[in-house]
Amino acid sequence: MMNRLVFVLAAMLALVSLGARAQGAEETRLRQAMQAKFPQMTVESITRTPFGGLFEVVLSGEVVYTDAKAEFLMGGTLYDTRTMPPRNITQDTQQKITAKALTTSHDNAIKMVRGNGKRVLYTFEDPNCGYCRQLYKELGKMTDVTVYTFLLPVLSPDSADKSRAIWCAKDRAKAWDQMMVKGTLSESSKPCDAPLEKNAQVAKRLNITGTPAIYLASGQQLGGYVPAQQIEQALAAK
Repeated sequence: MMNRLVFVLAAMLALVSLGARAQGAEETRLRQAMQAKFPQMTVESITRTPFGGLFEVVLSGEVVYTDAKAEFLMGGTLYDTRTMPPRNITQDTQQKITAKALTTSHDNAIKMVRGNGKRVLYTFEDPNCGYCRQLYKELGKMTDVTVYTFLLPVLSPDSADKSRAIWCAKDRAKAWDQMMVKGTLSESSKPCDAPLEKNAQVAKRLNITGTPAIYLASGQQLGGYVPAQQIEQALAAK
């Protein structure tokens, strides 16, 4: 009896292993086919969906869907209606992409910690942005939060100069506070390598076209200017 059980278990494991290898080979072929069709883009991930031979492909940050041979391609939003309310599968994937882009880039952001800093927010802001100043006031009402602010000079000719001066200041958080509260630079700073181009690349990947833009650590975008109460509600819902 024991020998028979061992044999059955071994056979089951062999089938699982064979299935995994077959699936891996299928995904490898699909990756090669997609890369050949879109040589200027990067196939970042491929995931089989539970729906009729459909694969989810992240193509240079964009979520698309295709068949096993990459003969058909479609964009748009995919919902799982087996759950109530229906789960937005595309949005879930996009938020994971966003969260990864933010967490791997936060060394290029100004870090400000209030209270224990356990809750995390990310913002993209321009020093000449009036709505950014309003958002700064709202963030000042919050406690126990860490805010990473990516400088994104897109509004005025001198936005880049101000952003570099803020980034190169001895105390970046203090320099940013001075700019948001008084609209001036608190001190002169020595030239340094400011990550403005890197921030612009992250913003492009996230399809950010204006400032401010605010995100939760999960990758969920809250919008532009958002009152503190609304931000608190979004954080509490996570």
